[in-house]
Amino acid sequence: MTRNHLTQMAQKYMDYDMIALHTDVPELPEGRIRLLHAVLSHQPSAVTHKDLLAVVTSLVQMGLDIHDQVDNEAGASGGGIRGMRSRQLKVLAGDYFSGRFYNLLAQAGQIDMIRRMGDAICELNRVKVLFYSKMKQMKLNAEDYLRHGSEIKSGLFLSFTHLMSGLYERLWPEMIERFTRCELLVQELNRAEEHGASPHGWGVWHILQEGSEEDRRTIADDGADPNAKELLMSKYSVADKLVAQLLQTVGQLQQLIARLPSDKLAKELQLLIEPFLRRIGPMPAAGIKELG
Repeated sequence: MTRNHLTQMAQKYMDYDMIALHTDVPELPEGRIRLLHAVLSHQPSAVTHKDLLAVVTSLVQMGLDIHDQVDNEAGASGGGIRGMRSRQLKVLAGDYFSGRFYNLLAQAGQIDMIRRMGDAICELNRVKVLFYSKMKQMKLNAEDYLRHGSEIKSGLFLSFTHLMSGLYERLWPEMIERFTRCELLVQELNRAEEHGASPHGWGVWHILQEGSEEDRRTIADDGADPNAKELLMSKYSVADKLVAQLLQTVGQLQQLIARLPSDKLAKELQLLIEPFLRRIGPMPAAGIKELG
């Protein structure tokens, strides 16, 4: 299945004028969807429904991501009536995508899959409550931030583990967790290189954990000079540390892929890792040896 074909299949159910005009729809989780679709293509119990499962997973994940936008905006300035309407539309858009997911699976008679994905959504909501609670209470450390973030990105995809057999079933949970951790690290690296510092990015939690008392006060102060925060990101080598973690995680992911029974699948999944490798940039000899 080509990248464009998967995107077109999912987009068919996502194109809705009201949503497109009035909400910022998150990006399709293309990497995770292609990873899932590729692995399901090698599972006898799932190959018949692999396209359907890829589409409904796209819809559910998009719905969850849109609802997360509403949660993140709730604590920000309201924006008056315009802001309220924007949040209402995002809630409705998330519900719309979720509704299509139920409808498509029910039409295909995939009732067990509805239950399993519903259970996964409940577990994701539990993880999110724990994550946001820790964040609000300032009881989060940098590793917690990555761990919970990976759990949130990978949780829905774990609901397909039962469709896999043998070594695939054993490797899938760790493979999807490593893949989503790579996605999160790239996202955080992009944040770290922006002007200022994201209020809740990995770099902030790293400085709160490792920084001096004065630096911790500065990075936690919403009213602090963005230039001062940018200097702190540089002082604590946030971008370099994220690149090092991305290098390590990509290496772990490649080791998992090398254990797969299908060489054809391994080559296909290697293509999905290339954006992470490009984001790392030129690697030192030691890093190349580790990945090999």
